[in-house]
Amino acid sequence: MRPRAMTKLTFSAAAAATLGLLATLAPTADAHQPSGHRPSGHTSDLKRVGYFTQWGIYGRNFQVKDLETSGTAAKLSHINYAFGVIGPDGKCLMGNAPGSDPWADYVRPVDAATSVDGVGDTADQRLAGNFNELRELKAKHPGLKVMISLGGWSGSAHFSDAVRTDAGRKALVASCIATYIKGDLPVDGARGGSGAAAGVFDGVDLDWEWPGSEGAPGNVIRPEDKPNFTKLVREFRTQLDAYGRSLPQRKHYELSAYVPTAPAKIDAGFEVAKIMRDFDFVNLQGYDFHVSGESTTAQQSALFAKDDFSVDQTVTAWLRRGAPAHKLVVGMPFYGQGWTGVTGGGDGLGQPATGPAPATWAAGSEDYKHLKKLAESGTYKLYRGHRNGHAWLFDGTTLWTYDDPTVLRTKASYVRQRGLGGAMVWSLDGDTPNGELITAIDRGLTRR
Repeated sequence: MRPRAMTKLTFSAAAAATLGLLATLAPTADAHQPSGHRPSGHTSDLKRVGYFTQWGIYGRNFQVKDLETSGTAAKLSHINYAFGVIGPDGKCLMGNAPGSDPWADYVRPVDAATSVDGVGDTADQRLAGNFNELRELKAKHPGLKVMISLGGWSGSAHFSDAVRTDAGRKALVASCIATYIKGDLPVDGARGGSGAAAGVFDGVDLDWEWPGSEGAPGNVIRPEDKPNFTKLVREFRTQLDAYGRSLPQRKHYELSAYVPTAPAKIDAGFEVAKIMRDFDFVNLQGYDFHVSGESTTAQQSALFAKDDFSVDQTVTAWLRRGAPAHKLVVGMPFYGQGWTGVTGGGDGLGQPATGPAPATWAAGSEDYKHLKKLAESGTYKLYRGHRNGHAWLFDGTTLWTYDDPTVLRTKASYVRQRGLGGAMVWSLDGDTPNGELITAIDRGLTRR
């Protein structure tokens, strides 16, 4: 989830005009105090989309129940479950393949203490694990939608091959609908079987990173990915609509995508005006503008930036190519990018570094809940780009660039003022136990 092939960008006059207003917004987020409970699926049309990582239940011990106890579920409209796997045969699969984890998804028994409804899973349940917990969460929050996200940075290798032909696209879409929308899961003891997960998922989120341009090493890339992606989106829309109409109570299944910030990547892979007709919304990459693998420290998620990637640049790029504003959901990070061995003094930004900073799970990337502790330790100094909408920590040697509640509330206010579709976060397990970051976004989107 990062932009590649970076190019210089022009700072827009519209961005400059907006800066003065945004600089006065939300000097503090006051996110420690929870906002009032409301049913998910807000009366507001603005979307609150959060990615839940399948693997977060392990080392991070972040469970679906934590979305309830933190108050997060009440502030979300959508949960994107990351990730569904596209196999080498060009179909959605569940089982023996990298990235697929049936144990986490629907086999693992969840005890009463960890369960959303306080009742432990039994040995004879057809559905357990994360999928069953998501179903329980939806029962508590009518209107909350769960989307299956397909692909991801390390799971997009087989998209290009799968969508080369009409038959391939039809087979891919049919397999994904069967597995996730109809809920037909492989049998594993008492678990799984036809319709076992029916009703858990309300739509599909396409995370092909990236059609027509470089993604993870080893991904197949073709120039024809661009028109084939358009055809894939059309096929998903067609089959989802047909299945929704076939139900006794008709249902609209939503279709979204995670899309890039770099103009070169947009132009290489996306026929914007065409695909936006079939998408309910798209989630804009709003982070990883710069990453810890680079040799110089930089912002990773600034709202505005001169001659560089930014949230405003991303929004403008999609609008100029024909995307409706109300279908653009702005991505926001619940983690930071970090460098160590920083020299050159000052506030540390724009200085050479020796490499990614040590971190809890992966060098150079740290959850907000840990960065908050660094900010409160007295060792690091907090800096703000008040005009640009970003923040960073620096202790003289190590620098972390990240979004805190103040930044996120300002970004949410920007979303509201620009008439955009809402906010998306990667990922929910990076927040504090009391949902500090999602509360800041919620308040920014609702003027509170």
